[in-house]
Amino acid sequence: MLQLLDVSLRRGGRLLFAGATLQINPGDKLGITGANGSGKSSLFSLLLGEIPTDDGTLLIPEGWRIAHVAQQLAADARAAVEFVIDGDRELRELQRQLAHAEQRDDGERLGELHAQLEAIGAYAAHSRAGRLLQGLGFSQDDLPRPVNEFSGGWRMRLNLARALMRRSDLLLLDEPSNHLDLDAVIWLENWLRDYAGTLLLISHDREFLDSVVGKILHLERQELKLYSGNYTAFERLRSERLAGQQAEYRKQQREIAHVQSYIDRFRAKASKARQAQSRLKALQRMREIAPAHVNSPFHFSLRLPDRLPPQLLRLEQVAVGYSDTPVLENIRLDLSAGERIGLLGRNGAGKSTLIRLLAGELQPSGGEWVAARDLNIGYFAQHQVEQLHPAHSPLEHLQQLDPSAREQDLRDYLGGFGFSASQADRATEPFSGGEKSRLALALLVYRKPNLLLLDEPTNHLDLEMRQALAQALQDFAGAMVLVSHDRHLLQVCCDELWLVHERKVEPFTLSLEQYPQWLAAQNRQSEQDSTQAGAHSAPARREQKRQQAEQRRREQPVRDSIKQAERALEQALCDQAALEAQLADGELYTAANKARLQTLLQQKGQLDNRCRELEQRWFEANALLEQMQSEL
Repeated sequence: MLQLLDVSLRRGGRLLFAGATLQINPGDKLGITGANGSGKSSLFSLLLGEIPTDDGTLLIPEGWRIAHVAQQLAADARAAVEFVIDGDRELRELQRQLAHAEQRDDGERLGELHAQLEAIGAYAAHSRAGRLLQGLGFSQDDLPRPVNEFSGGWRMRLNLARALMRRSDLLLLDEPSNHLDLDAVIWLENWLRDYAGTLLLISHDREFLDSVVGKILHLERQELKLYSGNYTAFERLRSERLAGQQAEYRKQQREIAHVQSYIDRFRAKASKARQAQSRLKALQRMREIAPAHVNSPFHFSLRLPDRLPPQLLRLEQVAVGYSDTPVLENIRLDLSAGERIGLLGRNGAGKSTLIRLLAGELQPSGGEWVAARDLNIGYFAQHQVEQLHPAHSPLEHLQQLDPSAREQDLRDYLGGFGFSASQADRATEPFSGGEKSRLALALLVYRKPNLLLLDEPTNHLDLEMRQALAQALQDFAGAMVLVSHDRHLLQVCCDELWLVHERKVEPFTLSLEQYPQWLAAQNRQSEQDSTQAGAHSAPARREQKRQQAEQRRREQPVRDSIKQAERALEQALCDQAALEAQLADGELYTAANKARLQTLLQQKGQLDNRCRELEQRWFEANALLEQMQSEL
């Protein structure tokens, strides 16, 4: 078993936890929770041997194999499937020894090695890696593609597949669902439930935790406390301690009222009965979990739009796609004030394409796209985070939106999103992914949109911020369209579910709880279709190769722009370093060198701007490449 005995841990002089004693048995599946900065990731670093304990003893069984997901993005020319197979270190070591034995023509050793390879299922490794990749959203055509052709989000999926490929006794996963869509999250849940080893999982997705773990390890007030049961059971225990607080009651009632109104409106309608029943279960759970978040540091609401036309956007027989390839056709959709739509659909079906169409980022190739005169769209996607100015503080970002606003009002507003007085003045460059996502949401909300388009808004957000966002969305007066792998957010915020499937967009008649079963049925049908088409697959393979070549042709200009930006940025950074070295010379700041100093400072300002422009170009090109890869 894994044990912590009276362990204390500090990072940067700050005490994370002290006197921690913990026993984790083989096969345990633990969810790790706690506020940002409480020490969750540092605990993983401790277990991986990257940092030592400050006091106490850590005992890990001898011979235990530990697997974790690498955080750096691989830049590798090998095929994706080979990169993933590398995760099976035992296999690769035996293959290395086999090659060596073949060189020496050692027949006896060759026989031993082949037996060992047979024992570990080495000859099914390619198939096993392929199943992992398919489950995480990769197509069959992606398997031979070089790793460095994939965008950042897809490379993180490759890192996850590689960690799952490794034979391990202890698996450490830190927010594995951040770069996944709902389909891949559901697949990963099933894989982790079947995992035979010990699992430690950091996640801010309550449904994901509930489905996978049997214990919760909570980090709070410099203590580690172990709870039996899943995340719901943990929240219930915390709620019992906090249920008497009046602030909790007010929060709870606001969220409950919205869901209850939906149930009252639609319970009698046959077409909505299943969804109403699902929302009724969500309502029952809300009554249990709301008190657990009474002490949340986040307190904000969505600002009332300046204008709210009854009909905001209408699509009539609209088609949209990339180049000559259609993605969605015959879309008919009316968005009116008060509508809350959640989008479902398999990976690559076109959910993000639909969101970009609604946002006006993609032009329809046919049909009518009619917007109200006073339409004000608030669009959140991951590239919005990348467009934050790294040198500007949260306060400066907000002042650029509203130069006439009182500074204290802006500080109060940012405080609701968890930005303290000192943090509001810091440059955003070193911010974590969660802090940048919170700031992007704050800027979006400040614009007072009447149509919210949210594409995976909870990535990198912790549980408290997710709960605050869910509560804020309850009171939103405008219309909302949401894509999210967070099923709790979909349950409590969306009155309708729409399915993006086979180039169509239409209402999903089942409940969210039934979506995994629908998805499994679709996967079985796809497998049957593939089997039946086996004898006639040559034309299909030719068509796939043609489409793959066409995809590469469309992507090439984007790839070229990424490489150009990388080369230019590398040169600019070298020039910047050389200039900073000159500016570090103390002699430069004497009166005799005043003119030269002014010249160098001017050059540095120009060079700093150049670096920021090139970084922005690189971010935008990568975001475009990732969008093209995820939708086609």
